[in-house]
Amino acid sequence: MAIYQQVLREDYHRLHPALQKRYQFPFRGSGMMHKITGGPKWLYPLFLGGVACKLLFPERGENIPFTIVNSVRTGAGGEQQVHWERVFYFPGKKRWFNALMSLDGERNVIKDYLGEPGLFYSDLTFHVTDRGNLRIESGNQRLIIGKLEIPLPKILQGLASVEESFDETKGIFTIRVEVTNPLIGPLFSYEGEFVSDERL
Repeated sequence: MAIYQQVLREDYHRLHPALQKRYQFPFRGSGMMHKITGGPKWLYPLFLGGVACKLLFPERGENIPFTIVNSVRTGAGGEQQVHWERVFYFPGKKRWFNALMSLDGERNVIKDYLGEPGLFYSDLTFHVTDRGNLRIESGNQRLIIGKLEIPLPKILQGLASVEESFDETKGIFTIRVEVTNPLIGPLFSYEGEFVSDERL
């Protein structure tokens, strides 16, 4: 059973059937980000510094092709992990936004380590909307320096909100991601659509 089915429990079956299949792995998809936006220009060095660890990138734009690959791994303790590779194809360059997720069954949250190597950690909670969409919200976050994990106060956090759905009229998945900070406001967002490569 996939970790996302475990965290959603009985609500998993309220997901749109296409999303239920999409969250059984492995999964490969490709599509188009209609727009990718960011925060204040003075944050450019931060986003540029994230390129090396496949966590952040400074580029923004519209109609950016992208691919997503989800694969299953086994952690050191035998736990199931899901690797997320998201690649955005800007003109003349590729940028990554990668993560490694696993289940914390006691707290019923997904543990999300962002970047390679992981430099940032966030708890993720999963919910199913009345329309059968999947909604994901970030929780407690930590900065990772080597083996040290430093809790971040809310004022320094990038609070993420994600909604994924399936458009039956077009036969496509849709995705919207927004990351904000309590002081700065919007930090990073993207929205677009994609299909499973199995149908291509």
